[in-house]
Amino acid sequence: MAPTCLRPLLRFRSFAILFLTPLLLLPLPLVVSTREARCAYIIIIMAVYWCTEVIPLAVTALIPVVFFPLLGVQTAKKVCFQYLNNTNMLFLGGLIVAISVEQWNLHKRIALRVLLILGVKPALLMLGFMVVTAFLSMWISNTATTAMMVPIVQAVLDQMDSTEYDVTMMEQATGQTNAVIELEEKSTSESTAVHVISNEQVPDDPRSSEEQKIKKRICKGMTLCVCYAASIGGTATLTGTGPNVVLKGQMNQLYPNNNDIVNFASWFGFAFPNMIVMLALAWLWLQCSFMGLNLKKNWGYGTERTAKEKAAYNVLKEEMRKLGPVSYAELNVFLLFLLLVLLWFTRNPGFVKGWAARLFSGGDKYITDSVPAMFVALLLFVLPAHKPKLIAWNQSMSDPKKTEEDIKKPFLSTSLLEWDVVQRKMPWSIVLLLGGGFALADASANSGLSAWLGHQMTPLGSIPPWAIATVVSLIIAVFTECTSNVATATLFLPVFSSLATSIKIHPLYVMVPATLSASFAFMLPVATPPNAIVFSYGHLRVLDMVRTGIVMNLIGVCCITLAINTWGRPVFGLDTFPAWANSTADQ
Repeated sequence: MAPTCLRPLLRFRSFAILFLTPLLLLPLPLVVSTREARCAYIIIIMAVYWCTEVIPLAVTALIPVVFFPLLGVQTAKKVCFQYLNNTNMLFLGGLIVAISVEQWNLHKRIALRVLLILGVKPALLMLGFMVVTAFLSMWISNTATTAMMVPIVQAVLDQMDSTEYDVTMMEQATGQTNAVIELEEKSTSESTAVHVISNEQVPDDPRSSEEQKIKKRICKGMTLCVCYAASIGGTATLTGTGPNVVLKGQMNQLYPNNNDIVNFASWFGFAFPNMIVMLALAWLWLQCSFMGLNLKKNWGYGTERTAKEKAAYNVLKEEMRKLGPVSYAELNVFLLFLLLVLLWFTRNPGFVKGWAARLFSGGDKYITDSVPAMFVALLLFVLPAHKPKLIAWNQSMSDPKKTEEDIKKPFLSTSLLEWDVVQRKMPWSIVLLLGGGFALADASANSGLSAWLGHQMTPLGSIPPWAIATVVSLIIAVFTECTSNVATATLFLPVFSSLATSIKIHPLYVMVPATLSASFAFMLPVATPPNAIVFSYGHLRVLDMVRTGIVMNLIGVCCITLAINTWGRPVFGLDTFPAWANSTADQ
């Protein structure tokens, strides 16, 4: 709480940040009249605006379009080109496919099917929620995944609570009846019997308060596991979350001759095992924190399914029944989704020639991951949502009225996806935010600001690379709690790129840990939309998220350090300083 005398001044906070920041920083371009200084001036202003969110993030991302040309940092043509480049098209294509999955409830069917298979024992139920959430957030947005999963979790928890209450009431009623029978059998005095029957209040049971505490802890654990799994799962694929796309775009901007080292297959080969390890550790941590390690109770060894577990299972079955049988549209979307994943993996797998090089002359040079993404996105607007019907041409053998109606109908029904739906659900602000970040990275490189930063960081070459990667992960994991994940990656990746080239280590050795850490916003409700969604259901306090999130951040940093120093080395060739980075540094 601010002192009473300062509270009126807080009304002017946004106004002060918005107008005083450029004025206070104005001496920088005036005193140091170089392109590097003018570029740094705009970048610092944007960093302040992104961190404080005095204006929308996407609006801040448009500042380079106006001020880079005005200050002579970059031409308007070059700046505007960055807002819809190859990486943004990849992101758009992936988002369109994700929107189609949401549109036909395919993600919900997958979630319920996996939960029914895994079972409803407490530990398995939490594992099921986490596995499903992580898998879905690999392909659709973390926010959409969380918004879909939390109501399912809440319905299961409510039904389990209701069933537990009913069972408790029945047991108490049975206990009272048995007490009366025993009193009658023992022929105790009538007054004693009347006293027992008339006093229907159940004496305070010390277990009741303890059971309430256990129930609250389980609710906290079950809801937290969803938002954590969404953030972890998004890191596994190149289009799963914004920071990954920022890395891809900035690698292309800063190192144009990087031989497409970061593509869908290489990123998945590195990040998917890291996601599995981190998901398992997160699950164990949440088990210890909120449920304990009672194997018999949580895993159900040697026990039958309780009434609560049966109720939870029935809720999932009922939700599945409401979806009905698999529709023609769902099947088509699922097949197109599989086609896209297959095309991404086989375009340039690395160990053999991919379909791009085999089927098309110069395909490995001309075709990137954005091509299959846009190809499948186009098919979604072409293929019908309902099975085409062949009308009966011999009208005498069919119903004339029905035949006439069928003739009037078009052969192909509406498409699997309509543009109105895309327009409504597409997060256009993220597209602009990515574009603004690419414009900053390009201007930093061309103005000489990146080279200047790299020169200042040369003394850090005496520190072991693994220590640098660990420190970078910790810094970003803390910073991303207060700012947008995408904005954090956008601001820091060019700096870490300069650091890597100045001390002659592979750029991805520090850029990959920074990218993954930007998604590890576990501590605060406002840190990321999935956290805010889960917090809004009222089971959690801020302190709950902070205590659990600190350990989650440490788990994330440890997993990244392990991954980048083990299987990350052969995947990205981190043991050598690449020629394409060296040539960029010499420019």
